[in-house]
Amino acid sequence: MTTTDDDAGIRSPRVTARIGVALGISFGICFATGLLSHGIQHPPSWFEWIARPIWLYRVTQGVHVISGCVAIPLLLAKLAVVYPKLFDRPLIGSPARALERASIAVLVAAGIFQLLTGLLNIAQWYPWAFFFPTAHYAMAYVAIGALAIHIAVKLPVIRAALDGPVDSRPVAQRRGPSGLTRRGFLNLTWVAGGLGALAFAGQTIPLLRPVAFLAPRSGDGPQGLPINRTAEAAGVITAATDTDYRLSIASGGADRELSSADLRALPQHTVDLPIACVEGWSVGATWTGVRLVDLAELVGATGARGIRVISLERGLYAVSTLPTAQSQDPLTLLALQLNGETLDIDHGYPARLIAPNLPGVMQTKWVSRIEVL
Repeated sequence: MTTTDDDAGIRSPRVTARIGVALGISFGICFATGLLSHGIQHPPSWFEWIARPIWLYRVTQGVHVISGCVAIPLLLAKLAVVYPKLFDRPLIGSPARALERASIAVLVAAGIFQLLTGLLNIAQWYPWAFFFPTAHYAMAYVAIGALAIHIAVKLPVIRAALDGPVDSRPVAQRRGPSGLTRRGFLNLTWVAGGLGALAFAGQTIPLLRPVAFLAPRSGDGPQGLPINRTAEAAGVITAATDTDYRLSIASGGADRELSSADLRALPQHTVDLPIACVEGWSVGATWTGVRLVDLAELVGATGARGIRVISLERGLYAVSTLPTAQSQDPLTLLALQLNGETLDIDHGYPARLIAPNLPGVMQTKWVSRIEVL
């Protein structure tokens, strides 16, 4: 017997299309903000990132993580609605059907991969051998490409499903075997999506911190800021606390070294800047230290188009290269204090970079050398 939309219960194109639209929007937002974050950290030659407004990256990366978290219950709801269709016969059929089936298989696999690995990245748990940023970035294109193909193939069905009401059946027939009406199932899906946002939004929005029930970064930590990587994990405690510590500044053939006392003797500036990490958490703080432009001038460099900052730490994120805007911005500091206190060693003592509108991964801690490019 052929099943029509009117007797299909919650497994109806009308339900599927509405969840699909919400899921597509979430994926699109997550994809766009993820590309932006990747571009800031690994800029192509044509890309120039800005320093103002200082809160922009805090917002875009927060939106990236929140939209991804919203997409998790949306994807689960859509799979719950459509999974019998995934096993319909024939499995291949016509070329159009084969394309549709292939796009669905790739979309489901890539979507699950992106959301699962993104969620584990928020928790900083990596139970895999591949490098997360590279895999996550590459798979984003796979997911969005499969989504575009799926939408193109199913567009007539989607348009027809969205044109009509959610449920055209008589009221007495609207409750299915599960006890849910189509409208009830959709409302439950929207609530689940809202809870997905609420669970993590407090990492970005301070007012929501008390109700961010799954957020691993609550704001706790030395001097009121979370920590992704401790000095012990970075292996820098001995070097960072050495009384012979020297900061090296280089520009062309000029080179100068400054001790911690020399840095404290230079003109100090205090700025209020947020620090925002790729995992979605961000916290505003007050930083005091020496302007990076002032340090560059000590070696005769003015108007630098880029500055490379090198850490005492060794490894993947030991070096960051600042964009031109941040290199020249007076808010960019080599910070010596945080919230009125000497930097805690886990926050980068004896000196760390803090710049406006950059990912936390580029705000190098335990700075040992500055090179003007």
